[in-house]
Amino acid sequence: MTKNGFSAAGLVLLCAGLPLSARAEAPPPAFGVCSACHSTEAGKTSFGPNLRGVGGRKAASLPGYAYSSALKASGLTWTREELDSWLTSPQRKVPGTKMPFAGYADAEKRRQVIDYLLSLK
Repeated sequence: MTKNGFSAAGLVLLCAGLPLSARAEAPPPAFGVCSACHSTEAGKTSFGPNLRGVGGRKAASLPGYAYSSALKASGLTWTREELDSWLTSPQRKVPGTKMPFAGYADAEKRRQVIDYLLSLK
């Protein structure tokens, strides 16, 4: 029983009835590196641009963030394939980007992060 009187099973049943958009997304452990600089909370920007709704968004298009001129000129749209290439090595994908992350060599970690990002609407 939780402090508010719900059992764990009751919470599962309560959440199961919610539409996917109302359920809390649980980021994979690999996203911990990303969350040091990026928020996924709607409307919140931190050191890096907000990643909620990144799937299908044109790179460097989120208003209010100072992107590098290299990323602005990249012409990228954040598809699964582009995110995979980007997360492998941002500096190789877009030379001159200001993103300091070296990349994930592990394809499974990239897949988990990408699946999570694409689930955020």
